[in-house]
Amino acid sequence: MDAQGRGRAGGIDPADQWVFDPKTGSYELRLDHDGGPVASGHDPAATPAAPRASARASAPSASPGRKPKPDGGRSVPGQRGTGGGRRAGAAAAKAATGRRKPKPKKTAKKKVLMWTGGTIGVVLVVTSVGGYLLYQHFNNNIDKIDVGINNSAVTKGPVNILIIGTDKRSGDGNTGYGDDGSVGHADTTLLFHVSEDRTNATALSIPRDMITDIPACPTKKGGTTRNIAGSKGVRFNESLGQEDRDPGCTWRTVEQLTGLKVTHFMMADFNAVKRLSSAVGGVEVCLAKDINDPDSHLKLGKGRHTVEGEQALAFVRTRHSVGFGGDLSRIELQQQFLSSMIRKMKAGDTLTNPGKLYDLADAATKSLTVDTGIGSVSKLTSLAKELSKVNLKNITFATVPVIDNPAEGKVHKTVVLDKPKAEPLFAMVRQDVSLTEVKEKEKKAQEEADAKQAALLQGPKAEHANVRVKVLNGSGRIGAASETVSWMQNSKGMPRTSNGGNARGGKKDKTVLEFAPNQADQARRLAEDMSLPADALKQASGDAAPTAEMTLTLGADFKGAGTPVAAPEKVPEGIQKVEADDNDICAK
Repeated sequence: MDAQGRGRAGGIDPADQWVFDPKTGSYELRLDHDGGPVASGHDPAATPAAPRASARASAPSASPGRKPKPDGGRSVPGQRGTGGGRRAGAAAAKAATGRRKPKPKKTAKKKVLMWTGGTIGVVLVVTSVGGYLLYQHFNNNIDKIDVGINNSAVTKGPVNILIIGTDKRSGDGNTGYGDDGSVGHADTTLLFHVSEDRTNATALSIPRDMITDIPACPTKKGGTTRNIAGSKGVRFNESLGQEDRDPGCTWRTVEQLTGLKVTHFMMADFNAVKRLSSAVGGVEVCLAKDINDPDSHLKLGKGRHTVEGEQALAFVRTRHSVGFGGDLSRIELQQQFLSSMIRKMKAGDTLTNPGKLYDLADAATKSLTVDTGIGSVSKLTSLAKELSKVNLKNITFATVPVIDNPAEGKVHKTVVLDKPKAEPLFAMVRQDVSLTEVKEKEKKAQEEADAKQAALLQGPKAEHANVRVKVLNGSGRIGAASETVSWMQNSKGMPRTSNGGNARGGKKDKTVLEFAPNQADQARRLAEDMSLPADALKQASGDAAPTAEMTLTLGADFKGAGTPVAAPEKVPEGIQKVEADDNDICAK
């Protein structure tokens, strides 16, 4: 144990205990003095001197004092400076006198200090190397898919993480669930939106049986890119697996559906639920009645239970024994499970206990397939730190509102988007309006500007027939201006409206209505009909001619004629949602 102190233990220097093993392609720590390995495949991170907390230690690829090897750049720890200098001096003295200088006897105090220093030295060396090996271990766990979009791990604006649970039955212990030949569809899909100021988050669950359009998407496989044609009026879950579609196809489908730009994706199979639930020490769930579901193999009595592994998977898979027995009822169970898991991680010692943190990191990296933008431990860590800023009480799970598919008659196997409820919900998420009603504190100057703009909406409104406006298309959607003019004339009785074509300068971020002071009543009427926010109104300084037109430029926030541009301040009635900090939810 004195090997790292001021002397040497048995003539062995720790730097010489690292030996390259051609069988494993890495260096091994050999602690026995005859040069034999401690154990085949020995990992220094597993020794008592290297606690699991070493996962947090950093290890540079090249360090001062390491000796280059002739095999192409491999290196081993070099001699420690102090010991090396002293040995050189001792060698010179021996050459001059022909004998070694006798060592002075150590006092008891010095022996204790040297023993302690040597132990700490061994811990530091093994921990740093172990940390590097663990980092590589976690990195090697992660599977990546290049979806043709490579965003930075962390962005300054809102973050939208697409979480895909696939029903692919491959993997240890998964073939017994039936349909083991499935290519793996988007069985469970959530879009986890974190606001730009990181004060709140909304997780939107997207029903797998919702009928939607899947856009064409490029996929990369074996170094070649293949464009897969889109599909009209199919189940959402076909956005993955079907026709060899990869997560990039689900990514593009969700963007088209919600109007939100996806930042990253994380995909997991059945093993993810089993591993992660066990890594956190089990997840507490609640049932309002006894459940015995032979399909999911869930058998639990009424009340609270802590589930993990196979039982946790059975809980999130069951659907026939709860609610209406369909996918929407199962989504509620999944939201309860995920909320409880988040509470467990934040409230317990999972993130501070080295052992539990290792288990969680190992389980997560083994279970995840991600995009290239977060395809390493360091990138995933950066993203996790950013997402952890959100307070638990400001996280809401909501289900995208749907209705039974009217094309199916009495037997309903699929659903369709409930647009009157879905569009306001999507607008709220796009504009960072928290479903938990968290408000960002605005600066005084911004409040004054908002008040001034809001005042423009107060006052008399012109008759619909007297509204004169030219519509320009800056939304990026083909035909948006024509669609809007048709809606104004036919649905709102505004015959004095015209199509001005595309906006100058291309696509605009926000919709803007420009008008003169003497057109304020017309602007108020149009703002009311289109639900324009106050900051969309831009008043000029001078009056316009009596027959002059206002100018309405449609921006990227425009989602369709008759669809409100401004996000509502309250969640639409009937939206199914779960607050992450609510631990009183029991599945019925």
